[in-house]
Amino acid sequence: MQQFEADLEQDEAIKRVLVVDDSRVQRRILSSSLKRWGYEVLEADSGHAALEICKREQLDLVLSDWMMPGMNGLEFCIAFRELEQDNYGYFILLTSKSEKDEVAHGLDVGADDFLTKPVNASELRARIRAGERLQKMQRELTEKNRLVTDALAEIQCLYDIIDRDLIEAKKLQQSLVKERYRNFGRAEVSLLLRSSGHVGGDLVGFFPVSETQIGLYSIDVSGHGITSALMTARLAGFLSGSTPDQNLALRQDNSGGYTARSPAAVTEHLNRIVLEEMETEHYFTLLLAHIDLTTGVVTATQAGHPHPAIQRANGTVEFCGTGGLPVGLIPGAEFEDFQVKLNAGDRLLLMSDGITECPDETGAMLEEKGVADLLNRNVKVRGNGFLEALMWDLTNYAGDQDFPDDISAVLLEFNGP
Repeated sequence: MQQFEADLEQDEAIKRVLVVDDSRVQRRILSSSLKRWGYEVLEADSGHAALEICKREQLDLVLSDWMMPGMNGLEFCIAFRELEQDNYGYFILLTSKSEKDEVAHGLDVGADDFLTKPVNASELRARIRAGERLQKMQRELTEKNRLVTDALAEIQCLYDIIDRDLIEAKKLQQSLVKERYRNFGRAEVSLLLRSSGHVGGDLVGFFPVSETQIGLYSIDVSGHGITSALMTARLAGFLSGSTPDQNLALRQDNSGGYTARSPAAVTEHLNRIVLEEMETEHYFTLLLAHIDLTTGVVTATQAGHPHPAIQRANGTVEFCGTGGLPVGLIPGAEFEDFQVKLNAGDRLLLMSDGITECPDETGAMLEEKGVADLLNRNVKVRGNGFLEALMWDLTNYAGDQDFPDDISAVLLEFNGP
């Protein structure tokens, strides 16, 4: 700021004035006064000569007679305003005209002020001081605009860096879902994960338990953005492994193999971890399940997540689950398992509230009835094709507006023994 003020003082100390008049005597009178006041003075005897000087020199003020042969003062003023200049040049017309219409026309084409001839020295100095004040404000504004422009350029640079980082973060988050489809023979599992921004708080996945069991999970962390995404990455480490030391949902059985732990017990364990080990205000909803591929029995826990949908082989849709509290809100929260049985041709859909609470253009949410309609509409579409059709229908329902929340789903299609 001190340098900025010093620059302004220097600008005022070297103010340059151009005097334009076809009368040599008038130029000498004006120049004498201006030089005595400390200004650097240039002279021109015509509008054309003055314009050539303006093209070469940077001027702060112009004092020009109105009535001159060839290019008069008004024409010179118009041409002067059309020049590209770094700083604003203050323009004073010297005239014997006193008609208001003439004065108004001069101001309209670019003159800043008028002085009536013969010029009074005190009045001239006062008008120049007024011009200097305006120039000072203009230069301050220019400097502030430059600082704002520089700041915006720096912010844009930082935004571009963050944007590149977020794009890479999105790739990393998407890589948490290593497989989007797997055929287990007796069942097929397909996954959908679409964040509303670069990164999101949803996570879906599956894991093999044994030759006859598989596990599924659907997670929705509160909030959006980077912190939610970081939490999903950590939660993925608790459920995506294939051994008990890498996956809380697995335990070793007496034969040396693996079996599924109670989803309720796993959820209670995760609740303790979030509250005791994670320094965060975030919580998450969860649907954790394991399926016996020989019987079609699904054992699951619902922790604040939307109710899973079952579409039977005959097309009917039903919702199941017990509700439950989100994970990471209440110490010592208890969760319970529930069971449903799938028959050959049935399919199970786990979904985040980005689907059930998807709004249309009026704000009305899709809700369970809308989910059932989408299932019925695509009853013959299978696997990832069904999830793509689901996204298409959601987009149509939302009226092509951006989704306000992340969209994720797990589709299990049971083929039977």
